[in-house]
Amino acid sequence: MASRIGREDLAALGRGYALLGSGGGGSTTMLELMLAGSGSWPVEAALPEELDPATPCLGVAFVGATMLLGERMPGSDPFRPLLGAVERWLGHPVPAVCSLEGGGLNGLAPLLLAGSHTVVDADCTGRAVPGLDQMSLFVDRVPGLVFACETGAGGVALVEAGRAIDAERVVRAAIIQAGGAGGAVLAGFTVGDLREHAIPGHLAHARELGRAFVRSSGRSLAELADALGARLLAEGRILSSAPYAADPHVSAVEVSGTDGTVHRIITRSETLALVSDGRLVASSPTVIVVIDAVSREILEVTDLSLARHVAVLAIPAPAWWEARPDRARHVRPSAYGLVELDAA
Repeated sequence: MASRIGREDLAALGRGYALLGSGGGGSTTMLELMLAGSGSWPVEAALPEELDPATPCLGVAFVGATMLLGERMPGSDPFRPLLGAVERWLGHPVPAVCSLEGGGLNGLAPLLLAGSHTVVDADCTGRAVPGLDQMSLFVDRVPGLVFACETGAGGVALVEAGRAIDAERVVRAAIIQAGGAGGAVLAGFTVGDLREHAIPGHLAHARELGRAFVRSSGRSLAELADALGARLLAEGRILSSAPYAADPHVSAVEVSGTDGTVHRIITRSETLALVSDGRLVASSPTVIVVIDAVSREILEVTDLSLARHVAVLAIPAPAWWEARPDRARHVRPSAYGLVELDAA
C-alpha cells in the first residue's frame, strides 16, 4: 500500500539512506535541509502496482563527486531543465518519479519533485553504487532509456544509448565538464517497467531502517545490529589504510579487532568487502556499514581515519539482485576487478 511520508520522517529517512549508502552515496544532510523547507508535505508514495502501468516515469539523481554539492549548492529546482529536455525528446509529459539510487543522498532526490510528480516507491539499486550502468533498468536491458544531465553554464546533454556503458561514459564526461557534480534524469520507461525491473517499497524500507537506528543507537552494538536486521561483523580500532594491490583506487583499511582478529575493510567509493584473518566475511551486494562505535555516526569511506574505534555491520542485499545470476554480477566486487572478493 502507499506510504505516507511526513516532514517528521526526514531524519529517519536520512539515517536509513545513509546506512544503505554502504559508505558511499554522499551525505544526506543537504537534501534533508532542502526538503525540510518544502511545502509539499506530506508525500504519498505509491507502489508500482498501485498505479497505471502505462504511466511514463523518470528517475532523478545527483551524479559525480557529491562532496562538491556542499560547495556549489544546487538550486531549489535542480532537475527542471533536464525534465524539459527528456520530455521534448520523448514528445510527452512524464508525470511520475522514482529513485535511481537507493543509498546516500539520492534516495531522497525524488522527494524534490513531490509537488509536481507522483512519487513512486521504487528505486533502481537498493543501495549506493558508483556507476550509472549499474541501474536496474540498464542491468535488465530495458529498451529506449534516455539520460539527460548538466554540462555547465545552463547546458544539457542528452544521450539515448543502446549500451549501458555508453550512457555511463557520456554522462560522466558531461558532468566533469559541468564542474564535477550535477543533476541527471533517466527517462524512457514506465511505472509498469518498475514492477519487474526495479526494487519496490524501498522508500518505506529506508524509513523503517532509519527509525530502528534512531531508536537503538544508544544500545549495545549487538542490540543495534539486531534492530536493523543486520549482522555485527567486527569491532575494533583502525590501524592503517593503504591502496589495495590490485587497484590503487581501492583501499584496504586495517582494523585491530577487540577480540584479536585482524580485519580489513575493502573500500572504493563504497565499502565492497570485509576480510577477517584472511577469510572473506562479507562482500557486495551485501550492504556493509561502518559506524563509529562510540558516537554511532554512520561513516562514509572518507571518514575511516586512523585510531577511530569502529564497528562493521552487514545489512542483507535487496533480494532483486540475487533473483537472477546475471544481475548479481553487476554489483559483486568482480564488477570492479576484484574477483577474489566475490562471495562463494
